[in-house]
Amino acid sequence: MTTPVKNTSAMIAGMEPMLVDGTFAFVPWPDGKAWPEGTRASCVEDEGLSLVIPVDAAPDDAVPMRCITLQVHSSLEGVGLTAAVSAGLAAAGIPANVVAGYHHDHVYLPADKADLAMDILRQLQQEAAI
Repeated sequence: MTTPVKNTSAMIAGMEPMLVDGTFAFVPWPDGKAWPEGTRASCVEDEGLSLVIPVDAAPDDAVPMRCITLQVHSSLEGVGLTAAVSAGLAAAGIPANVVAGYHHDHVYLPADKADLAMDILRQLQQEAAI
């Protein structure tokens, strides 16, 4: 098991973005309905349950999203990784929805922006490593 990284520069330099196979969608989900196979995340909001599911299990009007996992084991107490990633993508007009797990951060973005986002994140990583 790796030690979580807390230093901002070290988190960015070590993020090693990886494009996850598959396309996903954020959807509201009815209480009591079984979750689709391949569900990636859940969030309970005042309005109800939201899931991140494979796009083929989502309604036709769902926005197709790709996921980039940042491979650094970022500390839950680390500051700045999400801000740096969001700012870098925002500068290119790419919306980012970040979901943090215990070990990694996962950035969901429109499917047609995935390759550009990977280029931007690799550039951020290289600049932080200098």
